[in-house]
Order: sequence, then structure tokens, then C-alpha cells
Amino acid sequence: MDKKEFRVLIKYCFLKGKNTVEAKTWLDAEFPDTVPGRSTIMDWYAKFSRGEMSTEDGERSVRSKEVVTDEKILKIHKMILSIRKLKFNEIADTLKISTERVHHIIHEYLGIRKLCAKWVPRELTFVQKQQRVVLI
Repeated sequence: MDKKEFRVLIKYCFLKGKNTVEAKTWLDAEFPDTVPGRSTIMDWYAKFSRGEMSTEDGERSVRSKEVVTDEKILKIHKMILSIRKLKFNEIADTLKISTERVHHIIHEYLGIRKLCAKWVPRELTFVQKQQRVVLI
């Protein structure tokens, strides 16, 4: 049984005038393996007591992923190319974004990894391979 159905049963017990202990024992008898905890039942009783009779989840604030933009990706790429020994914290502080987002951009979008404390591309391009051959 899912959460919504349990909320409806908790609301039923509330409307019948049962207290939280009676509701918990009744639910335990009917659904011994999947009953929500006592504190969950008490929370829903408190909500129903306030007059909120909806059994739906409340609205959650959705955080947009506006941090990963082409502009920020380009800035991070330029920073890494200019100073190879940058740290996540330094980049994050400069751009005012989280270190987790910096990590995501560097590894997923730019395809760069740390090697000997310097940022290097995971795979060399054809031009870079030719330059290495010419230098040898």
C-alpha cells in the first residue's frame, strides 16, 4: 500500500474520532508490515486538526539548474587552461557556485580530469597528438 492510501486511512480514523494510538493499533492490525510510524500518524493528525484535509503532498520548491550555462562552462574552461593547478574551491568561489556544480561541469561537460595535480583533457585531440609527435 502506498503513502497516499495510508494518509486516507489516517484521515478516516481522524474523522471517526479515534486518537493517534487507536489509529496506530488499528493500522497495525490491518497492515502489519507496511504501517507508517507513530510520529507520521501524529503529524497527519496535527495537519487535519489545523483544518488541512488534503492527503496530497505539499508543494515543493523546485530548484532550477540555471548554474550550468554555456557562459559558466566557458569561464571554467578558460580558468583551467590559464592556471592548470586550480582547485574546485577556488573556481567555485570565483564564480559563486557550489563545488559540486564545478565538479559536474569539469567532468561531464568539459571531459577534463586531474593528473599530477594539473587539469588535463581525458583524450588528446588530433592536433595535440600531432604536436606531441613533432616534439619528440
